[in-house]
Amino acid sequence: MLFPPVRNILPPLAIIYSLFITLSLSAQTIPDIASRAAVLMDAETGMVLFTKNPDEPIPPASLTKLMTIHLALQEVNAGRASLDEIVDLPAESWAVNQLPRSSLMYLAEGQIVSLRELILGMAIPSGNDAAVAVALRFSPTVEDFVDRMNAEANRLGLKETRFVEPSGIDENNMTTAMEFASFCREYINRHPESLRDFHSVMELAYPRMDNVAPPLRSTVATWRQRNHNPLLTGFDGTDGLKTGYIDEAGYNIALTARRQDTRFIAVLLGAGAARRRDADGQKLLSWAFENFKTLRPDFGDIEPVRLWKGKAKFAELVPGEAPEFTAPADRGNNLWLSTEIADPLIAPLPANYRVGNLIISDEQGELRRIPLLTAQEYEEGNFFKRVWDSLRLFLKKRSR
Repeated sequence: MLFPPVRNILPPLAIIYSLFITLSLSAQTIPDIASRAAVLMDAETGMVLFTKNPDEPIPPASLTKLMTIHLALQEVNAGRASLDEIVDLPAESWAVNQLPRSSLMYLAEGQIVSLRELILGMAIPSGNDAAVAVALRFSPTVEDFVDRMNAEANRLGLKETRFVEPSGIDENNMTTAMEFASFCREYINRHPESLRDFHSVMELAYPRMDNVAPPLRSTVATWRQRNHNPLLTGFDGTDGLKTGYIDEAGYNIALTARRQDTRFIAVLLGAGAARRRDADGQKLLSWAFENFKTLRPDFGDIEPVRLWKGKAKFAELVPGEAPEFTAPADRGNNLWLSTEIADPLIAPLPANYRVGNLIISDEQGELRRIPLLTAQEYEEGNFFKRVWDSLRLFLKKRSR
């Protein structure tokens, strides 16, 4: 009997496997998190390893700026903008025109500033003025840019995430820990260089002499502001992403850290104090690296299998999922692969039809099963081929 057809089986398998590897750990090892909501995820596989109130809507605060940066970097990647271009600064973007208690880059009239500097101004001191300047670089009004932010959230399937402005100061911006962790995974996959170029940079000095008009360069006052993410120096491997705070949300953070070949993403929302948020982040990441790792088995070439009663004598098979998966930290040091295939395999067969499994194992036993699918459609052979193969199958069955 053939296996059932496969079209999109990754999400349910991911959920089942997530439950398996999480429940395989003793309950005593699972960290106690003070933040209102939290999600921990393997950045490469998307495997969710820890949740606390993952679907509760909470204002993202300055985590909002990650969507603003994402849209700007999309424009750069598409060739419609350059990181080194000089960006006009409308009055709406000047620091003096931002809401009270805003985090600021300290933009001002007449300054000469590049898009790269504006992104650094969002990533390091979390400048609300920089977010407005970037929004107005890519849209005629801030409202138009917000429409683009929401369109992108919809495109990414973030159903609870919505924005009303690009900096995060408004409590009507909304997200969930699960959706924002998924967004961070997309962001890192799309813009991996941003971790090095923006989010792990420790300090921004602005404005400098070259940012102001020549007559003002002898009197320029430079503000030196440190990155708001303390885990960049407080937790080994951390290289992003962003902190945030407003009264209505509490203290938020989107974190990522990489050690060896494994990267995790942690999103914590609604902590009552910055030190609690930071302690939660360190606790979650420590737990992740102690208990899990990302494995990348090499499938190599999968041998074609015998096809009966078809035009072709053999069927080519392909894996139905990517090879990477999340495993317990003490598993997978030596991997081997085996296959189980429906026998006999009889034409006709549609493309992407599940005909077996690729089984990944280590010394302790099976770790994962990946569906094996037909690489293309395989048509039925002619009358004589079908009769001949039927006879051979009959004799094969009798000889067992």
